[in-house]
Amino acid sequence: MPGDPKQLASGYELTREHLSQGTLLHALRADPPAGLILRSDAELERTLQALLGSHEAGQDLHVFGYGSLMWNPALEVAESHVARVHGWHRGFCLRMIFARGTPEEPGAMLGLDRGGACRGLLHRIDAAKVEAELRLLWRREMLAGAYDARWVRATVGARPIRALTFVVNRAHERYIGGYPIDQVAHLIRTGRGPLGTARGYFDETVLTLERLGLLDAGIERLRRAIRAADAADSID
Repeated sequence: MPGDPKQLASGYELTREHLSQGTLLHALRADPPAGLILRSDAELERTLQALLGSHEAGQDLHVFGYGSLMWNPALEVAESHVARVHGWHRGFCLRMIFARGTPEEPGAMLGLDRGGACRGLLHRIDAAKVEAELRLLWRREMLAGAYDARWVRATVGARPIRALTFVVNRAHERYIGGYPIDQVAHLIRTGRGPLGTARGYFDETVLTLERLGLLDAGIERLRRAIRAADAADSID
């Protein structure tokens, strides 16, 4: 059983071990930030089993990552390939009040939002490990109700592959898809929480896209807005 929740939250790292132990889960439930509503274990399991019910048993499963799942999947992945998903785009469209933000210093987090296209990494999970790996993934992505698990068609080269991904829940109170870019840039520049800063998350995403040779026009616009705000602060 984990120790003191507040100590765990302050020293938490998003690792496979911590997901398996439920470290952040226990910490958040013991002392949730104001305004954060968390799903129960029963709710997590129900949504997981519903998803598994639409997946053919005994088959590998593919997960499409567009943010930290690209550079820190924390899963047992058999192989990964650059892939493209149509009808959805990557955007900092969630206000964060835990992990990389707090109610006092909220940050912004990526979600997959409607429209456009997105290139990211497609991870293949071996059939025998699907349920166990998804249970860890559910603790990471489905805890607060800001994401919906959805099947999408990803393409690797010209090959279509059915894949699981996590799209933003537009009905969620922390959805900020319509925010002006300067306000989103401010959240990224100032947000910080137990997992680190929103700026660190943004920078790691940018570095990963560059490493993979992927250009994301929305991320580039946001990077220019952040740099402009940095420059204005340095003049002041």
